[in-house]
Amino acid sequence: MFETTVTSPEQTKALGQALAPALQPRDVILLDGDLGAGKTTFTKGLALGLGIKRNVKSPTFTIIREYQSGRIPLYHMDVYRLEDGSGDELGLDEYFNGDGVNVIEWSQFIADELPAQYLRIIFKRDDAAGENQRKLTFEPVGARFEKIVQQLEDSQK
Repeated sequence: MFETTVTSPEQTKALGQALAPALQPRDVILLDGDLGAGKTTFTKGLALGLGIKRNVKSPTFTIIREYQSGRIPLYHMDVYRLEDGSGDELGLDEYFNGDGVNVIEWSQFIADELPAQYLRIIFKRDDAAGENQRKLTFEPVGARFEKIVQQLEDSQK
């Protein structure tokens, strides 16, 4: 586990960008936390790090946005509206076993469908400490993600 504090959207984006080079197809990154805590901002940085030039927007209403133009595709999902557990209708297995990186916001709503290995990043707002201050906690599940998180932590020192 690795925890870090960011104090600006630019720092949040930079963390996403720093993570991107280590990612490969079929990786699953879970972004959980408060509304407005920086999940989409982090994804924008991840997309930049993958070489995606298109503007990354929150997929709240579309549920899944696909970005194909980078080193590998990015599948950005917001499953908040799947509280009723209808994730199987989206064909998540096809994404998880596909050719791109999967970034999922609000993953608790599809917990039963997650693969065995993933990286969960928890975003916590701390408005008392400043409008833009966030604590990000990286929780790797699986040896590959443990190694990636260790590399990211080392790069932030």
